[in-house]
Amino acid sequence: MANLRSPRALLARIRAVHEAIRDEVVAACERQSTDELSAVVGDDAGDTVFAVDRISETVLLERFADLARDWPCLLVAEGLGHDGRRFLPDGARAEDAEIVILVDPIDGTRGLMVQKRPAWVLTGVAPYRGGTETLADIALAVQTEIPLVKQHLCDTMWAVAGEGAQAERFDRLTGARRPLALRPSRATTILQGFGGLSRFFPGARAELGAIDDEVVERVLGPTVKGRALSFEDQYISSAGQLYELTIGHDRWVADLRPIIEPLVQARGRALGICSHPYDLCTELIAREAGVIVTDPTGARLAAPLDVFFDVAWTGYANEAIRDAVAPALDAALRARGLVAGA
Repeated sequence: MANLRSPRALLARIRAVHEAIRDEVVAACERQSTDELSAVVGDDAGDTVFAVDRISETVLLERFADLARDWPCLLVAEGLGHDGRRFLPDGARAEDAEIVILVDPIDGTRGLMVQKRPAWVLTGVAPYRGGTETLADIALAVQTEIPLVKQHLCDTMWAVAGEGAQAERFDRLTGARRPLALRPSRATTILQGFGGLSRFFPGARAELGAIDDEVVERVLGPTVKGRALSFEDQYISSAGQLYELTIGHDRWVADLRPIIEPLVQARGRALGICSHPYDLCTELIAREAGVIVTDPTGARLAAPLDVFFDVAWTGYANEAIRDAVAPALDAALRARGLVAGA
């Protein structure tokens, strides 16, 4: 499979790493206050680092250093020096690397540390090809839920390229595990469904909100007094959004932050934070489950496996939803000169 040696054994090892990170972070959330967990302790690749992030990073490095004794790798993650890259095991060189492992130990930190929403441990694995790998090369992915303290059920999803996606639900109280069906929505319209544009942070909400409203009106028509035509849920986690698409909760998502920078700059403002490749390193799972994940032009995501690149992406639960929404989204972007051919 895709030049990965012993992919099933590798998958099992990565799932064990994820569970160790999940358990350590949940334990920290149980014993520490929100103020302690949310203390700012650094700034990596333009993203604020909180105390809870350091807990996961420690477990991550220890566990992946052990895994690398069997699969020498290039580990890519925030917190690994100025470039977010480290060859493992210690002493390994580039020519020793067999795989690239791109990791986000906590995607959704802000929601988790104040106990608003679950976060996710993310890992994507690609064959090592000298440092030129992209998201399109990821051949194995694992995504594990870090639950809220009050939440006893938590999910794990995984995929091997070309073999479909699988999932499991874990009961923290009993230790029981059971298969979880991944069923993206089969709805053929966005009417009365959840979806929309990511607009998490101040600075670009006006532009993103205007595009969102325009897309929905193009698809469903003008708002009707006393009725809600569709709904949105701003889950501040790219992995969480992919999960919502994959499990059947959401019908579409578009994260356009990187490509609206010209509009923000025209107002003399900075764009702010965007999604990075590590936030999307498990999009393979969604695609293997049937979700359509692309860049805003409809092409396959192919961002480099680093900690710096800004990634814009769209996700549709099925072809009918894509066929309804994508033309409207494209028209809105072209009208603003944000995609080629405008």
